Amino acid sequence: MVQSPSPPQVLYPDADGQPMADNTLQYRWIVRLVSNLRRLLHDQQGFVAGDLLWYPVQVDTPPVPAQAPDVMVVIGRPSGERGSYKQWKEANIAPQVVFEILSPSNTAREMLAKQAFYGKYGVLEMIFYDPDSFEFWALVRPSPDRDFTPIMAINFPWVSPTLGIRFELWETGLEVFYPNGDRFQDPEVVLAERDLAFAKLRELGIDPTQL
Repeated sequence: MVQSPSPPQVLYPDADGQPMADNTLQYRWIVRLVSNLRRLLHDQQGFVAGDLLWYPVQVDTPPVPAQAPDVMVVIGRPSGERGSYKQWKEANIAPQVVFEILSPSNTAREMLAKQAFYGKYGVLEMIFYDPDSFEFWALVRPSPDRDFTPIMAINFPWVSPTLGIRFELWETGLEVFYPNGDRFQDPEVVLAERDLAFAKLRELGIDPTQL
């Protein structure tokens, strides 16, 4: 009996089989960060993605080093659609900033493994936040060849050296602010405020689409 040939092994799949988020709170935080960081970088070359596989090096055989940060920021690469972030196809520029929004299923061992991976492959700022417990920590360095400095909530208010955004911890949890002081908001809040402003303009007889 002739056996059918095995399907070729895919070294760099565009999905890891894991959900983007374990719950709605984690998902909301990922969407909030991605949408606001894209807005922050709208006038410069920067790529922001949520739950996208990052392959830092090209290999010929498994295992293939990869991680899918909840959010990653790559300054110096154009925005646009990607199935994954293959660093050797992106001028070998590693994400400078990554965010991990913790869920109840995450373990300390998992977070330590992520920290080791991000440190090994050139990340300058890795930021971890648990929206349930409000626990926050970050590891920051000025360049890949330097040691990390830990940042905790006790260091707040803290400003990201790479992005210029400010972090504060309020009674309701973490708040993030643009360099101009505006607070990161969920997309639906921004749209609701826009709709309200448009309605007021229409009451004055002004067509907002002509502005």
